[in-house]
Amino acid sequence: MIAKDRIPQTLITETHIRERVATLAAEIAGTLTGEVMLVSLLRGAFMFTADLVRELSRHGIRPRIDFMTLSSYGDGTESSGKVVVTRDISDDVNGRQVLIIDDILESGRTRKFAHDLMLERGARSAQIAVLLEKPGQRAVPLEADFVGFVIEDKFVVGYGLDYANAYRELPFIGYFE
Repeated sequence: MIAKDRIPQTLITETHIRERVATLAAEIAGTLTGEVMLVSLLRGAFMFTADLVRELSRHGIRPRIDFMTLSSYGDGTESSGKVVVTRDISDDVNGRQVLIIDDILESGRTRKFAHDLMLERGARSAQIAVLLEKPGQRAVPLEADFVGFVIEDKFVVGYGLDYANAYRELPFIGYFE
């Protein structure tokens, strides 16, 4: 159990995040054509999504934006393995190019669930952009199309990521020993 008043060690600085998000936006913008819909998976991806959308606008991308909340963690530090939709998108994805934005790719269950759901609902395509990826953690066969940082197997917080809803406000990615 992590005490909610502890300060985490810095893994990725605020400056490094800002630089990588700008580079990632350029990579993503080079692949998008036509009408684009961004589906941000809440809550962990909200900071990443906001920064990414601002950077995409610098490349002329004016997407529709919607939000979905999926959960597999509850208040713990490990996935339960069961994905639950707690808030669904309100826009129709039929015929649209969808970019799913999430905070971290570990087991892949949540991303695969969202990806498959968008395609079932008629999306023309569904790509995935994640801020962080932990290789070797996959429980399902899934890769992200765009990855900000590949990290070691550490429990991370900050820049939207949380531990029991704490630490989201940190401008950097941190971890606990």
